[in-house]
Amino acid sequence: MKSGIWQWFSARRQPANDDASSMAAGRAGDVESPDAWLRRLEWQALRPLQGWWQGEHRSLQRGRGLDLVDLRAYQPHDDVRHIDWNVTARMQQPHVRVFAEERDVAVWFLIDATASLAFGSGHKGKHRVAADLVGVLARLFNLRGHRVGAVVYRGESAAAGQPNLEYLPPAGGRKQVLRLLQAMSVANQKSPAQTRLDSLLRSAEKLIRQRSAVIVVSDFFSEEGWSSPLLRLAMRHDALAVRVMDPLEQSLPVLGLISLQDAETGECVDVDTHDPVFRQRYAVLAEQRESRLRAEMARAGVDSLELSTDDDLQASVLRYLRLRQQRQRVGARQMPNRQAMMKGAQA
Repeated sequence: MKSGIWQWFSARRQPANDDASSMAAGRAGDVESPDAWLRRLEWQALRPLQGWWQGEHRSLQRGRGLDLVDLRAYQPHDDVRHIDWNVTARMQQPHVRVFAEERDVAVWFLIDATASLAFGSGHKGKHRVAADLVGVLARLFNLRGHRVGAVVYRGESAAAGQPNLEYLPPAGGRKQVLRLLQAMSVANQKSPAQTRLDSLLRSAEKLIRQRSAVIVVSDFFSEEGWSSPLLRLAMRHDALAVRVMDPLEQSLPVLGLISLQDAETGECVDVDTHDPVFRQRYAVLAEQRESRLRAEMARAGVDSLELSTDDDLQASVLRYLRLRQQRQRVGARQMPNRQAMMKGAQA
């Protein structure tokens, strides 16, 4: 069973009337072509950020670079230009600085495009907000010379008995970002498909062999079982989870008697939002789900970036970049520990 708020009243449910349906699935701008879409994103969010992001990806190898990760005793093969004379004077033995070596990496977006992301209480739905962020980040990675790929997950196919996945192999160039936006533009579709994020993550485990940057984009309304494959991905790759949410999923305003429809199964229910006990129970279940999600993310060792439908796009990108810089500062010094963890897990 789905956990948390789904057991009593689901944030997946969206108003069944025509006005709310058009608000969730037919918002302004959804008919943009991928090229116009990307040009708008470049103008709104990308141009102000140019020059902000530098040296963001580092390899597990140590060599030439800008970030100091270690000091060790001098060895005959070392470059004398890396000798730290201050440390050498204090220790009475030559010591050299060891730097993290920069390299280009493949960046994989693992995108949950199931029908629950069609929901939105404002001008944009969760899917559109997620797609905007993915488009900007993909273009940023692209401009830094990194290849971008994606796995788009549209739920479980009942007929085929397997996940409905679309693969976009890593590639560079602006056309690759357009392909990614095109893949996401058809993702916001209602379908009677079950959501199992573990299917997406397990497929990514098999697909992504070389160490990469992995960004999971989802609202995490799913059957249980996704935390273990996420943990394994985080141990092998530089992983980050982007949690897409809507304010209405956290607290329910007084709207009177309304009809709600499950975006994935079509199930309908009538609720009275005037009832304070109902709204309180809703808020309690939402908070319980939040606590479980944070605990699962922490167990997997994955940082989480929360993206709301009422967030400013540029501010969201800046939060991502700052989080990434913090992770890089800490991660460069924890490389040996991560390698030991991987060996232990494999054993």
